[in-house]
Amino acid sequence: MISPIGIVDWVEKNEMMDELLNREDTLTTEPMDHGFEAEVMKICSDKDSFVLKVWNKNSKPNISFQYHLLNILFEQGLAVSKPFGWGINPNGDQVLLTTFDGMPVLNVNKKKMMEIANILSKIHQVKVGEVENIQVPKRDFIDYFFPGVREHADINNALISLVQITQINQEHIIHGDFHLRNILEKNDRYIVIDWTNGQLGDPRYDFAWSLTLLKIYVSENSANVFCSAYLLKNEIPKKELEIFEALACLRWILLHRSGGVPKEPNTIKRVRGLLTNNPFIKEFEFTI
Repeated sequence: MISPIGIVDWVEKNEMMDELLNREDTLTTEPMDHGFEAEVMKICSDKDSFVLKVWNKNSKPNISFQYHLLNILFEQGLAVSKPFGWGINPNGDQVLLTTFDGMPVLNVNKKKMMEIANILSKIHQVKVGEVENIQVPKRDFIDYFFPGVREHADINNALISLVQITQINQEHIIHGDFHLRNILEKNDRYIVIDWTNGQLGDPRYDFAWSLTLLKIYVSENSANVFCSAYLLKNEIPKKELEIFEALACLRWILLHRSGGVPKEPNTIKRVRGLLTNNPFIKEFEFTI
């Protein structure tokens, strides 16, 4: 029986992939939870486990770039999955095979939040020159993170006012969607997955988005620990951070209107609290 990796036309792969292909009849598979963009399955050999991600939905990211970015970051010792290959399946869908690195972080404490903050800090401290052999994209900030915002006058007006009073500095590697479901935990190790949004961007925004999601979905206490640990190594003036947190709130509202974010019983209350307490958007009115 042909395994899911045996039907793939592997565009780029390493030696480990060749080894797996040579014994694909011994591999087992099982489905995993997946997100909005792709389906995911776990592939197991007698020694190791792997993750096969298949982009068979509307999203068509550059998986070649992800493969090379993961290779570079992994070789530099950053907390990312080791990639083994990427290719195209018979349906024309892009696929990526990486190590299996555990399950999403479900429970947090002070130590975990500090370690996770340090991981994001190390990502932001990667020197662009160290990844110059691949072309890291630099996106238009508004068009990429706020697609369709011009159809929402209330969000768009607030967004324009914020962008006018700050300078977006897109000169660092950012993850683009750093949150607990994109952080895996296994044997006290933490690995950052889903680099679809990896790009040259502003680390202040990347951090503010992560911080805002912690405030909305986890707790103010966990967010404060995360914030303090990150700022110890990456100084951000209070005013600048408040502006970028305001931008993160606007993005959350925009995604909420399209059904792109989870909603729990107290989610809306927490978001309204963030809007009320942020000096740069508290005077705006939004429909949530």
